[in-house]
Amino acid sequence: MQSFVIRKAEIVDIPGIMSLVRELAIHVNHEDEFTAKEKDYEEAFESGMIKALVAIDPETNKCAGMCFGFLNFSTWKGKIMYLEDFVVSKEYRRSGLGQQLFDSFIAYSKTFDCKLLKWQLYEWNEVAHAFYVKNNAIFEGELLNARIYL
Repeated sequence: MQSFVIRKAEIVDIPGIMSLVRELAIHVNHEDEFTAKEKDYEEAFESGMIKALVAIDPETNKCAGMCFGFLNFSTWKGKIMYLEDFVVSKEYRRSGLGQQLFDSFIAYSKTFDCKLLKWQLYEWNEVAHAFYVKNNAIFEGELLNARIYL
């Protein structure tokens, strides 16, 4: 198994993070919706809004994967971490990196005293679904997602 450096993301990681987000947007056929700019990421990092880990390939110094989230609050549970995006670059999939990164993000979330980790995934993404089932995820079938673009 290849070893990776998994660490807290920093502002210098923004280009690598954005590249992974673009890769994800292409994968889910929504590249046209990826409109965030580098400045948006910089401001979010500087404000402390972003809570993210990156996996760096020590041989190439490339950002091979990331878990990208933010703190939220549940009126039922207290502090929670919302996992906005979890991406392993295509060339690093099936290397064990995804599990290492996910486990690290769970541990990282606990450092904030979070009681819950939440995320969304596409129903058609059977590989992701199987990964989360393997990790004892609970799927909330009775809840619907809603959004308003501002």
